[in-house]
Amino acid sequence: MDTSPFILDGGLATELEASGFQLQGDPLWSARILHTNPEAIKDVHFRYLQSGSDVITTATYQASIEGFVKYLGLRPEEAQQTIMSGVQLAKETVREFMSHSPISEDRREPVVAGSVGPYGAFLHDGSEYTGAYEDKMTMEELKDWHRPQIQCLVKAGADIVAMETIPGLKEAEALVEVLREFPEAKAWLSFSCKDIHNISSGRRFSEAVQVACRSSQLVAVGVNCCPAPIVKPLLESAKSHKKADLGWVVYPNSGEGWDPKTGWKTEKRTSFAKLSLDWKEQGALWIGGCCRVGPADITELKQQLHA
Repeated sequence: MDTSPFILDGGLATELEASGFQLQGDPLWSARILHTNPEAIKDVHFRYLQSGSDVITTATYQASIEGFVKYLGLRPEEAQQTIMSGVQLAKETVREFMSHSPISEDRREPVVAGSVGPYGAFLHDGSEYTGAYEDKMTMEELKDWHRPQIQCLVKAGADIVAMETIPGLKEAEALVEVLREFPEAKAWLSFSCKDIHNISSGRRFSEAVQVACRSSQLVAVGVNCCPAPIVKPLLESAKSHKKADLGWVVYPNSGEGWDPKTGWKTEKRTSFAKLSLDWKEQGALWIGGCCRVGPADITELKQQLHA
């Protein structure tokens, strides 16, 4: 039985932008391409599979019924189908890839993770990195927001639900509660973090891990969309709060800075392939990359972890 970590993919939007798509400033981000150019999404999924990814993440991070109605002019039922198409495209790509690449010691059957981003991603005002909206919303409002997207991803057959870049505890609790409404579904819960102790809202990462421990449906809890060097101390800070049967999931950014007005500052990249050995030693079972991490980085990551 293969006990090595599952290799996640990298940034979907990163690869779409490298292919010439203009996503900067788009309130739907890469989710728009589900509607306008689904083959381009499949191309990116395929490149990550070629690079060694065991997990393909759907282009639904910023997908919502309300967003698709507002920005694409779709009817609600069309918006639901578009969200579901994110899973279908990923599964089609996996099938096509596996028809040429049989399962081997180095190649697992790839898993499709249905991406669920925070409510702040819909607001398109940077609050997904602060969680400031949590104070203005009730638990029921957060649950009502997330329910349709999770329902679509589960119905479409996602192997796992990736609840990711979550900035605050209240939204995490809402997601865990909605997940209970789909008892057969499995998920991971991943937080955006601002330093070596705290998630983006300012609460302790150890508290966030305790929220995750209340769910029997989560296979992992962890961090994403943060600088790689803070991952090890974050995991260390919360290890005593994590249940033994709950793994860590880790997928940081490239290390480049982000400016809301001008976008990514491309002067500083950090290869975290070597750091990933520490995360593996700490018990990380799911390791990959987030923003500005591409297929070449995933290949390097896989070589390091499988050396």
